[in-house]
Amino acid sequence: MVFITRVISMTNFMVASSALGFQVFVLYPWHKELDAGFEELRKEHLRVLGAVSGGPSISKEQGETMRDTLSQMGQRRWWFQS
Repeated sequence: MVFITRVISMTNFMVASSALGFQVFVLYPWHKELDAGFEELRKEHLRVLGAVSGGPSISKEQGETMRDTLSQMGQRRWWFQS
């Protein structure tokens, strides 16, 4: 009976240790990489948003062209055809 308890305890320790190792060495660095990617995506989104809303980097005509193109793309929903 003591042997079975010892085996279960050791198995529990091994599973917990491997789960902790996976979190520390795989998930945490991946989380940092995703954070950096999302920050880059946020900056790109703000840049495009400023450009579409008539920011100083593009002319008003270019902004209107982009807005028209985006609205046309929104009308062509290939995944939802009624």
